[in-house]
Amino acid sequence: MPANAPDMAESSIPSELPTSIPSLEESTQNILPQITLNPSIDESNEIHDSDRCIAPKYSQRSNKGVPKKQYEPNPKAKIKYPISNHVSFHRLSRLYAFTVNQLSTVSIPSNVHDALAYPKWTKTTNEEMEALQKNATWELAPLPEGKRIIGCKWVFTVKLKADDNIDRYKARLVAKGYTQKFGLDYQENFAPITKINTIHILISIAANRDWPLQQFDVKNTFLNGDLEEEVYMDLPPGVNYSSSCRTEVCRLKKSLYRLKQSPRAWFERFSSTMKAFGYKQSNSDHTLFIKHKEGKVTTLIVYVDDMVVTGDDSCEIKALQEYLATKFEMKDLGQLKYFLGIEVARSKRGVFLSQQKYVLDLLTETGMLACKPAETPIEMNHNLGIFPDQTPTDRGRYQRLVGRLIYLSHTRPDLAYAVSVVSQFMHAPSEQHMNVVYRILRYLKNAPGKGLLF
Repeated sequence: MPANAPDMAESSIPSELPTSIPSLEESTQNILPQITLNPSIDESNEIHDSDRCIAPKYSQRSNKGVPKKQYEPNPKAKIKYPISNHVSFHRLSRLYAFTVNQLSTVSIPSNVHDALAYPKWTKTTNEEMEALQKNATWELAPLPEGKRIIGCKWVFTVKLKADDNIDRYKARLVAKGYTQKFGLDYQENFAPITKINTIHILISIAANRDWPLQQFDVKNTFLNGDLEEEVYMDLPPGVNYSSSCRTEVCRLKKSLYRLKQSPRAWFERFSSTMKAFGYKQSNSDHTLFIKHKEGKVTTLIVYVDDMVVTGDDSCEIKALQEYLATKFEMKDLGQLKYFLGIEVARSKRGVFLSQQKYVLDLLTETGMLACKPAETPIEMNHNLGIFPDQTPTDRGRYQRLVGRLIYLSHTRPDLAYAVSVVSQFMHAPSEQHMNVVYRILRYLKNAPGKGLLF
C-alpha cells in the first residue's frame, strides 16, 4: 500500500553540490582522427582545431555547465500553488536527500545539439565515440544498391556513484531500430525483459531477510554482441566526416543499442556466461539467475546493462563480481539507490521505492508544476465512455501521457484504477478523457513522493 518515505539514518555529506566542470579543451580531445569538427552555423566562425572531434554548436555562456534550477518557484511570479509546498525531505537522511537533490538538479538534454552546449556532455559524447571506434563497431562503406539505411541518434542519462554523488554523464549512440523491417533487416529479435513483479519480490525478500542489494553496470553492453545480419546506418549526428566520407554510410559489424537484434545478441552471451559459472536461469523470469551453494542462495537480475545482486552468501557475491569483470567491462555502483527510474531508500524500517523525480519531471514537461492539486485521482461515479458527439483530442499526446502513468503505477498502486480507466480510450480519446488524465497529474502533485515500503 502507498506509504511516505521512512526515516533514513543520518550520514555526512558534502556541504554543497560539486561545481567543478572539465574545461572545454579537456572535454574535446582528439579521439577519432577520421572525424572532423561539426562546423558552426556561422561559416566565418569556423574552428580549425584538428584536435577536436565534436564541438559545441553554440558560443559559450557565463553559466555554461551549471544545471538549471528545476521545481523551484520563481519568487517574482505569483504562484498560488507552488510545488515547494508538496515536496519535502524532512523525513529523509541527509545523505539520501543529497542523492534526490543531485538527481533533481541535473538537466538531461534531449538532443545532441543541446548536449554539445555543455562541456560535461561534450566530453561523455567523445568518450562514447572513442569506445565505438575502439570496438570496431562499424566501418565506412558505400551503400549497396537495394539495401536500406537506418538512422541513429544520441541518448543521454546520468549514473550515480556508490556514495550517491553523480558518477558520470552518460551518452549513447542508439540506432532507430523501429525503422527496421522483419525478414529484411533482421530475422530473430527475442530478448526477455525484466518483470517489475520480480523486482518487487526480490526487494521484499531482501528487506525481510536483511540481504544486501548490490548494483552493477556493464559499459557498452550491446557492443559485446556480434552482428550476423548486414545492416547499414547513417553517420552519427553531431560530427562531420571529411568530404570524401560524406557519401558513405556505416556498415555495422557489432550490435548497437536499439537494433532489433541487439538484445538477443547481448543476452545470449550474458546468459551463457552466467550458466558457465554455475547459475540457473529461472523459468518464470528468464532475466533472473539463481545459485544455491552450501545452503545459501545468490540471485542476480539483469535489465539491459543494469544488474541487481542479492543473497545471503557474501563470498559468492564477491566471486560473481570478479568473474563478470573478467568477461565484461563492469562497474560497481554500490548499494542499490536508483534503478529503472525508481529511487530506492533503505533503513531499519525497510526498503522504500518511489518515483519522485519521475513525477516532478512529468509535471514540468506538461506545464502543470504550478497547478492546483487534487485530493483524488478520479471522480466518483464518473461517466466516461465513447460518444458520437465527443470532441477529439491529440491522440499521440494522450497515449504518451497514459503510457507514462502506467509505468508510474508500478510504485503507485493508488493510481491503478484511474490509470486502468483512461487506458480504455487509447484508440479514440476525447477532451473529456484528457481532462481525467490531467486530474491524475494534479493528484500526483499533491504527494509526488509517495511510494511502496517493503
